[in-house]
Amino acid sequence: MPFRLLRTIIFSSLLLLTACGGMSITSGEEDEPNDRPSKKYGTLFGQINLVGPKGEGSQSGPVGLGVNGFLWRASLDTLSFMPLISADPFGGVIITDWYSPPNNPNERFKVTTYLLGRELRSDGIRVSVFSQKKLDGQGWVTSSAEKDTETKLEDAILNKARELRIAYINQ
Repeated sequence: MPFRLLRTIIFSSLLLLTACGGMSITSGEEDEPNDRPSKKYGTLFGQINLVGPKGEGSQSGPVGLGVNGFLWRASLDTLSFMPLISADPFGGVIITDWYSPPNNPNERFKVTTYLLGRELRSDGIRVSVFSQKKLDGQGWVTSSAEKDTETKLEDAILNKARELRIAYINQ
């Protein structure tokens, strides 16, 4: 007798669950305001938008990224000539592999970019450039990169981020 009761309860539960599948939820204007989901809580599984933020006044970047979306994309675009080792959009770190310019194969560079916040600001990015020179018999030896190189890369990334933001607003 208990087996029959258990089987009936399971069957009834499954029947109730399958009946819920035919329900549809509409999001039209005919709904009452209290029936609509609140927009301040977001979605159940989140939303990652890698193109740019929603809304013209927003500078914080796409939802889900830990850094400014425009700075992130501008950094990737600016450093696209170098091979990437790691790109972490949530931590805001981009690490490139060694790159030798075609006109100087005895020198190579490696770049680490740190995106420091969600706002599009000039102090929201820091670039570190590492340099090595190839010496006869010693292999690759660490050398100092010009400090001007880091500043020029930061400026190029910021200019590209501003262009991306302006293009996004004018869409």
